[in-house]
Formats: sequence, structure tokens, C-alpha cells
Amino acid sequence: MTRSIALLAFHDCQLLDVSGPWQVFATANELGGEALYHLTLAAEAPGSVMTNGGLGVHADIAVETLADRLPLDTLLVAGGRGVMEKRLDPLLLARLQDAAPRVRRLGSICTGAFLLAAAGLLDGCRVTTHWRHAEALARAHPALSVEADALYLESRGRYTSAGVTAGIDLALSLVEADHGAALAGQVARELVMFLHRPGGQSQFSETLRHQQSAGPLRRLLDSLHADPGGAHTLESMADVMAVSPRHLTRLFARHLNTTPHRYLTRLRLEQVRLALSRSGPPSSQERLANGLRLGGAEQLRRQFQRHYGVSPSVYRARFSSSHA
Repeated sequence: MTRSIALLAFHDCQLLDVSGPWQVFATANELGGEALYHLTLAAEAPGSVMTNGGLGVHADIAVETLADRLPLDTLLVAGGRGVMEKRLDPLLLARLQDAAPRVRRLGSICTGAFLLAAAGLLDGCRVTTHWRHAEALARAHPALSVEADALYLESRGRYTSAGVTAGIDLALSLVEADHGAALAGQVARELVMFLHRPGGQSQFSETLRHQQSAGPLRRLLDSLHADPGGAHTLESMADVMAVSPRHLTRLFARHLNTTPHRYLTRLRLEQVRLALSRSGPPSSQERLANGLRLGGAEQLRRQFQRHYGVSPSVYRARFSSSHA
């Protein structure tokens, strides 16, 4: 069965939001040896659409004729700077509202979530978008449950993903749902990728996170990152900052929206993740847990599963360079 896939582009959209998912489905066709997906690019009018990188893409149809293609299996909306203007277009919003009941999977890449949210098509859903825009999305649309850290999410038949390359991960997950992990893996390898990242994996590392908003905590966080397995306690961390433990807890809440203990645990879990990604003989989970003061192997497994959405063994199987 051939599934109809449409992508919606517009002036100043993100090029990779369009080309990334498109290439995943096109490669699935090539490797599957048949037309598994029929791909259509829609825009305000047929013809050239200028992306925010200055490269044009060719739209097959005008969005006003999208109704002629219904029902659709999947409709994905691109993100990019231009979406902020398009979310104020009542005619475009009305067309999305009309199409939604006849689309099996309706989704967005990056800030495309703003367009679906403006049409009221994400109300009550768990959603994600690029981490930089997550707070604005939550503020503008309080009916959404915005999860700023996820790569992609499915909720009530709606699919949302984080920035740029996460759209490729979302498309790979759709191929896997349609045709199995074997074909999705073949597509990923053909595109010189690891198997797609699970949707719950963090968009960015703890190092990047603390660089964004550390404020007065930067000196302490630098010392924690230099020695994540050290015997850090609330009191010793407070001493580094020359503040009381209570005030340190307030600083973490204000600048990082977490507690010192939770931050340190996430940092240590990231060290586990990095260790699992390396080539060579794998370190035992017990050794990693002991070296990073995460309790035993079972406690490490539970915390890793909670934070990354997969077990340590599954993560290593998917992302270790020795398994590439």
C-alpha cells in the first residue's frame, strides 16, 4: 500500500525541515524497491519557495488544493522564521482545520508546532519544539503541555519534533511504524546515520544547558563537569560558592530550574551515556554506577531509562560507535 505524505512549506521556512523528512521517505521508497510513499510538497502556490537559507524548493501544489488530495496518511508542517507570519493567516489556519480530520498523522517539524497550535490542532497534547522556542510556545498556547527537552513526541495522533535534524528522527520513526525497524535501520545507514534517536532523548547536553543559563553558578558547574564522579555534597558545593546550602538551592532553582542533586545526577547520567557511545569493550553498568556514585547497576538502569527513555543496553546497541 502506498501512503500519501504531504509536507507544507512556505516562504522563509527551514530548508532541512522540508528536505530532511522528504529524503527519509524517498530513501525508504528506494530501499523498499517500491513506492511505499507518494510525496507532495504544498505551499501557497505551486512553484519556487524560498527557504531561510536562500535555497529554493519546488512546490507541487497550492495549499488550497490540498483538499483534493485528502484523505492523507501524513501531513507535516515545516518550521522556520516564516511560520511566525503564517500562524496569523486565518485562511491557512482554516485549511489546516478542515484537513485535520482526514489526515491520519498530522505533525510538525521544529517551530511548525506554532502553526498547528494557532489552528487549535494541538490543544490538550504533549508537544515539543526547538528548545529555544519552547517557552514562547507554552506561553502563547497554555492548552498545550510543552516538553522542551524531547526530540519528538506523539500525543493524540499529533506528532511534533524539535529543531532541524529531529525532523529526520521523527520521519524515521514513522517509517519504522509503517514498515518495521529493519527498513528504518537501512534508511538510517543509507543516510549515514545511527538508527534514529528515541523521541525522549534530550535535545542537548548538560554542558550546553549550563552554558546557556548558568549565571553565577558557572564556576561551580565547571568544577562539577571537570569531576562528575567526585564526592560532591550539598555542603561542599555550597562551600565552592561561599554561600549557605539553602541559598545554593535557591540559586539552582532560579537559574536552572532544578536542584543541585538533580543537576548532578543528570550530569552523571550524561557521563554514562557518553561511555555507552564509545567504541571498544563496554564498561559494566556496575562499574559505571560505582565510578559515578549512582548507586548500583539497577539504580543506574532505572534512572537512565527515566531520563533518556531507553535502557543503557538498548542505548549502547543503537548509538555505540562500535555498533555503527
